[in-house]
Amino acid sequence: MTTSAAAQTPTGTVTDTVRLAAEATAAPAERLIVGYKPGATEATSNKAASADAAAKGRETGEDLGFQRRLGTGAALVDLGDRLSKAAVADVIAEYKADPQVAYAVPDRLNKPQADPNDTEYGKQWDLYESTAGMNVPGAWPTSTGSGVTVAVIDTGYVAHSDLAANIVGGYDFISDTAVSNDGDGRDGNPADPGDWTAAGECGTGSPASGSSWHGTHVAGTIAAVTGNGKGIAGIAYGAKISPLRVLGKCGGYDSDIIDAITWASGGSVAGVPANTNVAEVINMSLGGSGTCTSATQSAINAAVGRGTTVVVAAGNDNDNAANHSPASCNNVITVAATNRSGSRASYSNYGSVVDIAAPGGQTSTGTANGILSTLNSGTKAPSSESYAYYQGTSMATPHIAGLAALVKSANPSLTPAQIESAIKANARAIPGTCSGGCGAGLADAARTVQAVSGSGGSTGGTTFTSTSSVSVPDAGAAIESPIAVSGISGNAPSTLKVAVDITHTYRGDLVIDLVAPDGSTYRLKSSSGSDSAADVRTTYTVDASSEAANGTWKLRVQDVAAQDTGTLNSWKLTFQPAGTPPLRGSPRTRSGRPMRADPGRPLA
Repeated sequence: MTTSAAAQTPTGTVTDTVRLAAEATAAPAERLIVGYKPGATEATSNKAASADAAAKGRETGEDLGFQRRLGTGAALVDLGDRLSKAAVADVIAEYKADPQVAYAVPDRLNKPQADPNDTEYGKQWDLYESTAGMNVPGAWPTSTGSGVTVAVIDTGYVAHSDLAANIVGGYDFISDTAVSNDGDGRDGNPADPGDWTAAGECGTGSPASGSSWHGTHVAGTIAAVTGNGKGIAGIAYGAKISPLRVLGKCGGYDSDIIDAITWASGGSVAGVPANTNVAEVINMSLGGSGTCTSATQSAINAAVGRGTTVVVAAGNDNDNAANHSPASCNNVITVAATNRSGSRASYSNYGSVVDIAAPGGQTSTGTANGILSTLNSGTKAPSSESYAYYQGTSMATPHIAGLAALVKSANPSLTPAQIESAIKANARAIPGTCSGGCGAGLADAARTVQAVSGSGGSTGGTTFTSTSSVSVPDAGAAIESPIAVSGISGNAPSTLKVAVDITHTYRGDLVIDLVAPDGSTYRLKSSSGSDSAADVRTTYTVDASSEAANGTWKLRVQDVAAQDTGTLNSWKLTFQPAGTPPLRGSPRTRSGRPMRADPGRPLA
């Protein structure tokens, strides 16, 4: 048996391309299905097909034999003893190098697919419903998240038997004892003591609240134990959860969150032992008002540089996510929330910084329309374990963190940028409505995992973004915002995507053009005296196939009528075919203040 990169044939050597392609599709197998091209003797003669199998067996050092003819006319070829993936690849390559062969594929063993036996799985519409579910069961035959650790930077973890087997070591990063509520500062115990507050404790007029057990709810969505005959199913139930505690009474500080991001991704934090459970994915279902600070951005950039994908909540303010952090940070996957009908949830933030949407639920239309996950019944201190429906972008975010874990497990070589690109490229259109912008659409787990494992879908495009805001003067000269594009081969695509985020009190005044590197212009929007609505937040498709891709592209915006002003907040270009998108823009600043978990509890 040969194990070299190229098998020998009577006419020479099979090319590396054929051999590598065969290896990518091969699996340990006992039989091959071989289709011959019309006109080939082997396509109709069993004797010829048998002789061909014997000849190819001699060339590869394997014992091949024709077994029978399928109803399609293909030949079923026996491989003898069960061969390794490399050996099967050698045989497939030998067949594919034959110009008379149309295809040669393993005769794969199929198994019946059944729903998990978790007792509450039927209530998890967010995983499987055709309208607005994330098509998670379709991903499980390929990936369950095995080998991946997800750091949940949140309120910590309260013991739950439907999660315990998937919990690994974490850390309590809360340094302020007034916030920690556990009587001490930082330590190696990320147990959640509860984040309940008394009236006025979080500021004048703030209401009393019970403990949320927010981090445990988030963790259950990602990796609840599945197939154990109880509770719920986790999206990446083969993954591990490392709970990192940064949120306590009234929220948590940027400084603690920054250290948690650093440590989770394998960086060093003074006074904290080295992390033995470095995370491939970070989930941050938390946020505060104001744009991303340079301090937070620096920590995120370093984490991504170490290979960790960072997933964050868009926020629950029905506002532009650009006004919130870490949603507005660069180099993260920002997640908006959809309801059970597939529309943007009424509370969810939106805008051009949103990358993707995922089920977040909406309990105002019925409790069962929320997201069911692991919880605790204690109103203050921990009590008995439970399950509950919550809603929020906090609930949508772990759907994408779980998907990122599935993707990373299916293809460990992928970078964070490639994972983001694949998730966005394989999203489906929002089934309902999304005013303001919900990114690439509703995430589709099955299609994304199929794409990165080579069995379908798309691996995405390359996105270049400008987040430098430019004022648009009232009835004034046109303004221009540049984006430098490099690393793209050939011309731009015929489906160049131009995403625009402009705030303006009367958008009918605006004329918007895309300017190619050679100065050619493409009209995206003309002025209209009858369009009195505010803002332009949409994605245009441009046939730019006559333009060289590389160079400086510009968005030109002009206000052609009096009495209204606006701002170009950001814009981006997405090129096909697939590639690795760069960091989104440059760091922005905001004043430091405590961060709060996005409210994940049912609205009153």
